[in-house]
Amino acid sequence: MRYTAQVKPISYLKSHAAEVLSRLAEQREPLVITQNGEARAVLQDVASFEETQETMALLKILALGNQDIACGKTRPVADVVTRLRTRRVKD
Repeated sequence: MRYTAQVKPISYLKSHAAEVLSRLAEQREPLVITQNGEARAVLQDVASFEETQETMALLKILALGNQDIACGKTRPVADVVTRLRTRRVKD
């Protein structure tokens, strides 16, 4: 995704805040805000932000799982099933 069309100076944000918020909600594309010609912030709608946070959480879970695999912290599925069935019988 290219952000060249979604780059605006901070002065634009100050004078068009309501319009910017409406556009963010409708288009669901982030807006890069510049100050003195340099990118300083990225604005995005709340729904997109929440989706990003959920995606990052899932990726972290996957990374932790991969770490466990790399460290040998795994067990064969047959052993786990046997253990669970044994617990079920005892309860």
